[in-house]
Amino acid sequence: MQQEFIIKQDKPYLLLFFAGWGMDKHPFLEYKPTNHDLLICYDYRTLDFDYSLLNGYQRIDIVAWSMGVWVATQSIFPENITVGKKIAVNGTPYPIDDAKGIPSAIYNGTLDGLNETTLKKFQRRMCTSGADYKYFQSVEPQRSVDELKIELADIQKFYESSQPASFEWDEVYIGTNDRIFPAQNQQLAWCNTHIKIHMGDEGHYDKELFTNVLDRLWIND
Repeated sequence: MQQEFIIKQDKPYLLLFFAGWGMDKHPFLEYKPTNHDLLICYDYRTLDFDYSLLNGYQRIDIVAWSMGVWVATQSIFPENITVGKKIAVNGTPYPIDDAKGIPSAIYNGTLDGLNETTLKKFQRRMCTSGADYKYFQSVEPQRSVDELKIELADIQKFYESSQPASFEWDEVYIGTNDRIFPAQNQQLAWCNTHIKIHMGDEGHYDKELFTNVLDRLWIND
């Protein structure tokens, strides 16, 4: 995976953000969590993680979105790393699953039919409103469709060969208008846990929701 600092100012805490499939840093450059540096992970054509980037921080807080929720569960943090809050947003530990994630037929259809046109349709489905989609277009990732298709195929391969993870989340945000990870599937994925669940009317990508989990949430930290 790619790991890139958006903020690197030797702050006491690090916010480690696992973005979704097809992303890069561009949609998230404006966020400035208080007292935190910000490190984004994206491009899951490999799941290799450089843990040395976490050294020196008093605490690592984790936010993961969409496919990044599963990717985060595959990360095993060294004992010398202090992990704080762990927050999942519109994703589950079962990314390709008819009951608890993206239904396999939809996932495979997206993979098989991915091109410039269908990518734009996918991005539009991520957004509830035209205003959110217009904003996303202004900050959209700068990656090729061919690269994204490989990433989508590799995620499927990695997931099918992965083992159940013991990663425990603290809070989950579920958008009832999510058209990528169906809200009912998300609810089923988390229903037998003691995790605090926040329900809202957001879509899969929602600028206001990201402002909350990547910015406002840390003001009084």
